[in-house]
Amino acid sequence: MAPRAALLLAALALPPLLLAAAASSDPGPAATGVFQVRRKFPAGGGNITALRAHDGRRHGRLLAAADVPLGGLGLPTDTGLYFTEIKLGTPPKRYYVQVDTGSDILWVNCISCERCPRKSGLGFDLTLYDPKASSSGSTVSCEQGFCLAAHGGKLPGCSASVPCEYRVMYGDGSSTTGFFVTDSLQFDQVTGDGQTQRGNGSVTFGCGAQQGGDLGTSNQALDGIIGFGQANTSMLSQLAAAGKVKKVFAHCLDTIKGGGIFAIGNVVQPKVKTTPLVADMPHYNVNLKSIDVGGTTLQLPAHVFETGEKKGTIIDSGTTLTYLPELVFKEVMLAVFNKHQDITFHNVQDFLCFQYSGSVDDGFPTITFHFEDDLALHVYPHEYFFANGNDVYCVGFQNGGSQSKDGKDIVLMGDLVLSNKLVVYDLENQVIGWTDYNCSSSIKVKDDMTGATHTVNSHDIESSGWRFQWHNSLVLLLVILVCSYLIC
Repeated sequence: MAPRAALLLAALALPPLLLAAAASSDPGPAATGVFQVRRKFPAGGGNITALRAHDGRRHGRLLAAADVPLGGLGLPTDTGLYFTEIKLGTPPKRYYVQVDTGSDILWVNCISCERCPRKSGLGFDLTLYDPKASSSGSTVSCEQGFCLAAHGGKLPGCSASVPCEYRVMYGDGSSTTGFFVTDSLQFDQVTGDGQTQRGNGSVTFGCGAQQGGDLGTSNQALDGIIGFGQANTSMLSQLAAAGKVKKVFAHCLDTIKGGGIFAIGNVVQPKVKTTPLVADMPHYNVNLKSIDVGGTTLQLPAHVFETGEKKGTIIDSGTTLTYLPELVFKEVMLAVFNKHQDITFHNVQDFLCFQYSGSVDDGFPTITFHFEDDLALHVYPHEYFFANGNDVYCVGFQNGGSQSKDGKDIVLMGDLVLSNKLVVYDLENQVIGWTDYNCSSSIKVKDDMTGATHTVNSHDIESSGWRFQWHNSLVLLLVILVCSYLIC
């Protein structure tokens, strides 16, 4: 082993996301919806340790389309997660909820919650949901179908007067407990090229009566979480079952100009090549076949690519960084720095960083992940490195061996490597695909009811009249609702 390789290996040792759908009360045609979304962590804060810590915690019907602008910039030195504004109830009230593609329910803080934060460190007042204050709201009984499906059968001591309770535990030890309610959700449905009108649907969600861990603090508090996982309890699944949306969504994260696209619906342009989702998995698992760096395939043992409990590869648009099993991480980094034996590494908030003048894209190789059905994900140097000051770059890949025990053997691919690509999740056909794309442009989505195609543009929240302005906001657009991902 070369002396420089030994130094690199020493540097690499640094310590481094239920079940029946609610029926809609609106018998009208299928629609699409828009929610304005912003980052959870304030831009420009530079607290990449907090961002990485949060990552570690996470570890066919007739329809139109929906436009959902998001805010933020998908870089570790900017902000990490996304949240959106939704409206619930009659009359509708506004709630700020974190967007997660991996959790499976929507919940908001309930009026009965005594310790729930009333104000967020993000700069806005929070709203407690009151089922009795909404003329369209109702409590879900433990005898109703949604509850029976969510819990896999009838709960002990259940009667018609007993509400359906829920409890969700997250990977960081935080939790939410409460009961299910059904009420009206407002969203903006796409009616033409860049045009929308107000739509609504009935959804079942959690009324949070008690929050534990970070969910109960006010520093980064939100009104709740909106889950877009694959389970039938997710808002996406509920709206799809009601004929409001199709279980297909796409995102395009623009880290070059800021802004982007996040859409739910049948994307017809651009076309993407797909790979199958692994069956019967709770997250967006895919079959990774090989990895090459600069065109040379890494010689990795077969077990690295096996899929199963606590192993395999997950596509996660709610995590910022990318996590690799320790063996894979070290082999990838050795290959990346093979031609840079003179580089000196240093620790910046537990990230592997180095001084480099010039273009990293010119000086470092492209990493390519190869998946089943010959789908490749090309990750360019500016997507696996991020700038952290003048001529200082840090590695956006993390050693999974230094993360949670449950995640040490998982390849978890986050926003940094998914940026500047259109990623399409087709849950109806159980495939996922992507293509390199200009996320500052637009895509075309088909309205399955009329057969028409509509243009969905990229957006920038800063130009949309928001009260809170964000530096270099990344905006995403969703064709029916929003998606993110929480590894529980």
